[in-house]
Amino acid sequence: MDGRYWRLWMASTISNLGDGVSIAAFPLLAASLTRDPFLLSLLGIAQFLPWLLFSLVAGALVDRWDRRLVMWRVDVFRAAVVGGLALLVAVDRANLPLIFAAAFVLGTAETLFDNASQAILPSLVERPLLPKANGRLYAGQIVANEFAGPPLGGLLFAGAAATPFFLDAGSFVGAAVMVAFLPGNYRADRARAAPSDAGATAVLREIRGDIAEGLRWLWHHRVLRTLALVLGAINLMYQAAIVILVLFAQDILGLGAAGYGLLITCCAVGSVVGSLVGERLIGRVGSGVSLGASLIIMGGCQATIGALSVAWQVGLFFLVIGFWTVVWNVITVSLRQSIIPDALLGRVNSAYRFIGWGAIPIGSLVGGLIADNFGLRAPFVAGGLGTIAMAALMAPIVNTRTIQAAQDEADATAAPAAT
Repeated sequence: MDGRYWRLWMASTISNLGDGVSIAAFPLLAASLTRDPFLLSLLGIAQFLPWLLFSLVAGALVDRWDRRLVMWRVDVFRAAVVGGLALLVAVDRANLPLIFAAAFVLGTAETLFDNASQAILPSLVERPLLPKANGRLYAGQIVANEFAGPPLGGLLFAGAAATPFFLDAGSFVGAAVMVAFLPGNYRADRARAAPSDAGATAVLREIRGDIAEGLRWLWHHRVLRTLALVLGAINLMYQAAIVILVLFAQDILGLGAAGYGLLITCCAVGSVVGSLVGERLIGRVGSGVSLGASLIIMGGCQATIGALSVAWQVGLFFLVIGFWTVVWNVITVSLRQSIIPDALLGRVNSAYRFIGWGAIPIGSLVGGLIADNFGLRAPFVAGGLGTIAMAALMAPIVNTRTIQAAQDEADATAAPAAT
């Protein structure tokens, strides 16, 4: 892996430090204005609804534009949005509608950035190195986003509510500078070969066709289609619990702002371990077994958390969830990057995330309603049991044999014809 990869790694890590600070600061800011679980669930809806609304369009655009330009320009835009919110918080003018609006705008920008960042990686790293490259990328992201960021965000928020948002804005600026000077052209093969100079109506028609092509490709790939559907289900069930975690931590575990940040960090500790040893585990037991184990263990831990009242015990189970979340991500992201053609990578990734991440705002709504009617423990227990059930449904379709067959088929399709 050359210097271009490490520049991308550095930009990602810097940006994720600011994001990690905001992960703690956003719900703490909202919880300082309301104690209503349903209203707090609206924050999760605002953050992730853009994946349901805009991810398909974002994927089509990423396959048309230079992915490097998309990334740094989006980061500049996000810096302006978070900086504006920080100023409003500093002068005590922030309210729930403004917080929800900022979260929605940032989530919309994220659909472009994340699609571009996943699509650009195969241009920087050879296919056999993708699992290692993704593992290292996740390690940097997790250390910054989940390990260092949340406790720092909690501490900064306790001192001055605007400070974590100012820090997040600065991190976006730093990341934008790193990516802006990344050498090379990172347009998809189709964009390089056939740039469009048609009018607006024709371009919109082409984009609709592009989106449909990405959806068709994903839907006809049995393994990736199943993984996308399973991801949507487990994200919905996990988000139903996470959206009310700030209330669970404060009202049941008795934690303050700093303690809430440390609780999130427990998940990051496991994620860091997973990013470092996950590749070896996957190589030893196989991708299919690792994916099934991820669902069973993550679901069991989530259900158990719902029955606990001691903070350190909850933190221990979040640590285990963090480990297996990274194992799942390393397998599934590397698989997509290795078998989806470059010209389709942005669109198929966006279709995958439309299903997988589009379920998250629905989970936020479900979690708020369940907590309102059955208490703060119920979303953890129900979601955990549901995640375990998904392992049994997935196993006949996604296993080590079918994953290897999908990779072999991709290799055969990509290989040049014999002469």
